[in-house]
Amino acid sequence: MAEAAPRLIVTIDGPAGTGKSAVSHRLADALGISCLDTGAMYRCVALLAVREGLDASDPEVMMPAIAAHPIDFDWTTHPPAARLDGEPVGETIRSSNIGTVVSIVAAVPEIREAMVAAQRRIADIHPRLVSEGRDQGSVVFPDAEVRFYLTADAEIRAQRRTRQLRAAGREADEAEVLRAIEARDELDRSREIGPLTRPEGSILVDTTYMGREEVVEHLKREVCAAIGTSASPSC
Repeated sequence: MAEAAPRLIVTIDGPAGTGKSAVSHRLADALGISCLDTGAMYRCVALLAVREGLDASDPEVMMPAIAAHPIDFDWTTHPPAARLDGEPVGETIRSSNIGTVVSIVAAVPEIREAMVAAQRRIADIHPRLVSEGRDQGSVVFPDAEVRFYLTADAEIRAQRRTRQLRAAGREADEAEVLRAIEARDELDRSREIGPLTRPEGSILVDTTYMGREEVVEHLKREVCAAIGTSASPSC
């Protein structure tokens, strides 16, 4: 019987617009491992609150709703598709109204604790994983084999997000996107549970003047330098 490959958890944290999602998926592909978009999980919670007309800030109504409406991923798709009640949510969770509610649900301690537990259960099933979010290396997987923190100037992040929204066929005003990003940054940094912070000992990568593929190659080199070929044949 072939020996199982060793665990490999790579975390990618950072604020919105640094390219975490796209880079994480491509890095996972380059390393031949799975990818977890934890932000999609919080967006599913926000979508649930909007659909059910719930107060997203009230754990007494949100926690029973989360228990009654499962949030998971379809791991047979590429990339894994986030699902609510077994149905793919697609681009619905990327809308601006959902983005506003995400900031609210992400600040509720009970919701964060539930999501952290769910993310760790996913890693138990998929122990070779690139996991991206805002607290992956600091809270969820502080013992990850490799931890990254991506950053970029807010103006550049707003430009990227605006292009992304327009490419998806949505109207987007760059100034409004910038204000939303700065507001989200402040909320993420100031919340008591799982605040946005660079994990101690993580590798800082400023993506302001880097292209997506350049970032992916840089991260892959760092991972390979840390783990060697024994943990990933792709190295």
